[in-house]
Amino acid sequence: MVSRMKKIIKNFISFGLALSLTATLAITSYASEPYVSYNYDAWGDVIESQSGYRVDETITGYEMELTKLADPKSDLFVSEDEPVNLSGASDIFFEENTNEFWIADSGNDRILRTDKNLKLIGCYKGVTDSKTSVDPETGLSTFSNPTGVFVSIDEETSKPIIYIADNKNARVVRAEVESKNSAKCTLEYVKPESELYENASQTFNPSKVLIDSTGILYVVVSSVTTGAVVFDTTGEFTGFYGANRVEITAAVIRQAIWRKFASNDQIASMTRNVPVEYANFDIDSEGFIYTVTEAANASTDAVKKLNPAGNNIWNTATGNEFKFGDLPEYADCDTSNYSSRLTDIVIANDGIINILDYETGRVFQYTQDNDLLFIFGTKNNTSDQKGTFTAPNGIEAVGEKIYVIDGKKNDITTFVETTFGKYVHEAAALYEKGLYEDAIEPWNEVIKRDGGYALAYYGLGKAYLNTGDYDKAMEYFKISVSKGSYDRAYQYDRDDFLRQHFTAIIVILFVLIVAILVIRRLIRKGKIKLPKISKKTAKEGK
Repeated sequence: MVSRMKKIIKNFISFGLALSLTATLAITSYASEPYVSYNYDAWGDVIESQSGYRVDETITGYEMELTKLADPKSDLFVSEDEPVNLSGASDIFFEENTNEFWIADSGNDRILRTDKNLKLIGCYKGVTDSKTSVDPETGLSTFSNPTGVFVSIDEETSKPIIYIADNKNARVVRAEVESKNSAKCTLEYVKPESELYENASQTFNPSKVLIDSTGILYVVVSSVTTGAVVFDTTGEFTGFYGANRVEITAAVIRQAIWRKFASNDQIASMTRNVPVEYANFDIDSEGFIYTVTEAANASTDAVKKLNPAGNNIWNTATGNEFKFGDLPEYADCDTSNYSSRLTDIVIANDGIINILDYETGRVFQYTQDNDLLFIFGTKNNTSDQKGTFTAPNGIEAVGEKIYVIDGKKNDITTFVETTFGKYVHEAAALYEKGLYEDAIEPWNEVIKRDGGYALAYYGLGKAYLNTGDYDKAMEYFKISVSKGSYDRAYQYDRDDFLRQHFTAIIVILFVLIVAILVIRRLIRKGKIKLPKISKKTAKEGK
């Protein structure tokens, strides 16, 4: 018992030293970053952490070579008056087949096309062959505040097909790229002439757009609260997809109770409770659509993963059990004013989920199991310091880099993965592939660099659980305060012990039963005599 207590005390001291070393490393190693890197421990408390990403560079219109648009000698020349800086850019999309970025430069009413290094290779101010407001001089139906862009590759022509949420023109444009500055409209999606849509909204102001592998188009319309507006391959409206639920608040509950007793006139005068529309979405390689809701401090359906039927697969019997963004208790926030507005989401090729918070300028990164990996970035309205944001509107993930576009600073900030981040991502990826033993080494490397990184202990616990080393699994689950997993490892350990020693246990029980029967028989035959107890002794025993 004493030796066991010494071992427990030793473990706690070691863990405490690791935490102290981690805090020192986190402060010294990344002191140049414009924010303090942090995470949450197993109790939900803020803890300083090694950073998974560092600020790489900030790219402006000059670095993107937008000056070519106003240079008559350039093959990208548009006009001498063409803006050479971004303005209110609100979306960024990476097309992996061509290794190109596409940017909705909303304030300049154009779509920009760049290479992987964000160097300009195309600019689209409008489309030809449109049915809507064509300029007779230019032959273009010009864009007006395009706020969303999505690109696919035509299998027959190998040309990029651009889908543009042309917000103020109240349309979505499908256009085939013909040259560096020309695109032909092949389909326009406009306000549906349907009673179903009229009941949902009187306007059609698309803000974001995506298309699935079958050619079905999904549109986020800010005035629609019943989910994404869906169009088939011919441009016909087919309905809505993935509506959010109504946020359950005290006011909603109070009104629901009052409606049971109110008159028809009173009910008619009540405020109608409707779901909050979502702000943005993305689609992964398996066809699941992820949505984010920008409403301040929304908790119901803040982030969803939708199957083809539009159902949130993260819902449980009691609702969505996962939390996204900062916890309300975050120490550096003024809780009286703090709010979270999740404005964009992107799913990397490895399945990692990246969520951008407009209010704080932070990027929250999760695994497919919704385990928080990293938090990085920050908002600063009074400084132009590299790596800070004023209006973070869009996020994209390519390889080891994260790109955030700022609509007020009019630039793009890139974050690059650190060595610590690589170990975390490697371990998480191996685990999700079922390569549990292979994940042990990178998880140990994570702990060497950050002894307070709770997910590493949980990951090691899961790895040892799946390799059958239940003692080690219980040890790591205990450190990560994972009670459910600890109980499961204990149960497996007990079952494994019984399974391995089943024969010996049966033999021992059989021998004991036979021995008891033999002894009882010998006692009855008098061959074994029990010591006699005198009446006096028995009385004293009582």
